[in-house]
Amino acid sequence: MHSGEVRILNFQTQAVEKSFKATDSPVRSAKFIPRKQWIVTASDDGKIRVYDQTTTELVKEFLAHEDFIRSLCPHPTLPVLLSAGDDKVVKMWDWERDWECTRVLEGHSHYVMQVALNPLDGQSFATASLDNSVKLWNAGSPAAVGSLDGHAKGVNCVDYLVSGDDDDKKLYILSGSDDFSVKVWDCDTKCCVQTLEGHKNNVTAVAAHPELPIFVSVSEDGTIIVWDATTFKVIETLNCGLERVWAIGCKGGSNKMVFGCDKGTLMANVN
Repeated sequence: MHSGEVRILNFQTQAVEKSFKATDSPVRSAKFIPRKQWIVTASDDGKIRVYDQTTTELVKEFLAHEDFIRSLCPHPTLPVLLSAGDDKVVKMWDWERDWECTRVLEGHSHYVMQVALNPLDGQSFATASLDNSVKLWNAGSPAAVGSLDGHAKGVNCVDYLVSGDDDDKKLYILSGSDDFSVKVWDCDTKCCVQTLEGHKNNVTAVAAHPELPIFVSVSEDGTIIVWDATTFKVIETLNCGLERVWAIGCKGGSNKMVFGCDKGTLMANVN
């Protein structure tokens, strides 16, 4: 939360199960690392903090960036955490080496707002930046291996979308921008295949559901748009009634999604 508080909510009931103060600075990202039973947080003081999920005791704290940290992304199998921030860089951290920074990736010319891992290979990832671009990276390369350019304003969010069945999977990248649009990019050709319009203010987050054939975008206009992952058409538009919407959470095995807003947290069933 912007107050520096971290809350753990029950996904089914929406009840706050635990709450603790991480810092006096805004916390802009918090992630679970289930296999370690950790929660990692990133805040405007440039620090990453690691907490025991059960006790909420602080396990590790270190200065990670020279400016606000916008995004954290744990690797699903490797002992690696990616972080991105307003110092325009992405960093890789190895917790088995006592959180050693193993790589600093440079290439953006403005704040890096989000980093997302490719769910199919675990080796490549994408970053969204206010320099109007999405850059593509590979764990083995010190420089970006591609750039998706087409947004008229800064890009706030990025996610991967896997469309199709196991025999015919197609990988896309989703990006949301201050130009009010969501773009869909073909990962193979690196071309924009769709520009989706519907929001009337900055698009703050976009997320593909891990199982359902949908993805969702949210905006500072207070709306939530559910999109068909095959046709890229609008399925439904929800007005959360809680002012600006900033974050999306979802999980497999459920059509319930959670949205973080100015005035609270909303849980909704999506089709």
